[in-house]
Amino acid sequence: MSSSSPLIASHAALEDLRGRLDGVPAIGLDTEFLRERTYRAELCLLQLTTPQGPVCVDPLALGELELLRGLLGTAGPLKVLHAARQDLEVLAPLVGAVGPLFDTQVAAALAGHPAQVGYAELVRRLLERELPKAHTRTDWSRRPLAPEQIEYALDDVRYLLPLQERLTAEIEALGRAEWLAEELAALTTPAGVGIDPELAWQRFKGVENWDAGRLALLRTLAAWRERRAIAKNRPRGWILDDTVLREMVQRVPRDRATLSSINEIPEGVVKHSGEELLTMIEAVGISDPPPPLPRRERPDPQFIALVKRLSEVVQASGRELNLAPEVLATRRDLEEIARGTEPEIVLQGWRVGVLADRLRAAA
Repeated sequence: MSSSSPLIASHAALEDLRGRLDGVPAIGLDTEFLRERTYRAELCLLQLTTPQGPVCVDPLALGELELLRGLLGTAGPLKVLHAARQDLEVLAPLVGAVGPLFDTQVAAALAGHPAQVGYAELVRRLLERELPKAHTRTDWSRRPLAPEQIEYALDDVRYLLPLQERLTAEIEALGRAEWLAEELAALTTPAGVGIDPELAWQRFKGVENWDAGRLALLRTLAAWRERRAIAKNRPRGWILDDTVLREMVQRVPRDRATLSSINEIPEGVVKHSGEELLTMIEAVGISDPPPPLPRRERPDPQFIALVKRLSEVVQASGRELNLAPEVLATRRDLEEIARGTEPEIVLQGWRVGVLADRLRAAA
């Protein structure tokens, strides 16, 4: 395949690409991946900009991307991505830490565009180009790729560098370069794929008022499921669905019959892992019968009113700064402040100077 092809599928072409990118100050970067059937996302396509135009690198044909480790690593050129976090998670196992970074979605939010603005919408707003949507649900693991699929993928990086230039100018004109630097510094490549199994329980919402025993059991079972999903490289929901795991913690089964009666628990889990699960449940040491589950309390009117006042402060600040309110603080942030946590602890970086005093006054 010649080096002029937009699809890099041989090591010779990859070496040629690496040479063409020596010394460039910035590259646009995007990935196409699948994670529906696996725990770890499978990288199916890597798109890069070059001085000669965008290209697609086929990791399924190449088998590895070691030649690009130095280019994509922290000593290489600026990497410009849109909504970078998932791309960084996908690339981390193959090339390590990726940087330095510029995220056009993050920059757009600080420049006054919608907080989660999509790439195509940002291209339309700033560059007045319309991008096709035909291949948004493509299975990128299937080969061969059709020419129109490749063209769609090329479009995903074609406009990243012009967007970065426009957004940088907007940010500097607003005097928010330091804000952007803080936000981009927080976009570090995850140290590993997935999450720490011991922290997997934090994905569950609405458990704050559970008794200590059930919270300990939730931590135990969520960690077991996460480790099993990692070992088998299967989605955690394929190991045990969230609703099933939650019901196990609520009911605290002590025997196989009770375990089997849990709604929608797979027969295979009971057959192959039932004794292991029951042993873990017993080891937590929850009383038998377990404590009653907390009753759903009616919201405290004073708490609701305080969160509303804090929200009004954030919305007013957003209007003054031409920023979406959620860029300044989330509802969860405001609820934590309403419970008595100091704004300096909840808010991050530049947001403290913008909001802390005003939120404290409203509280």
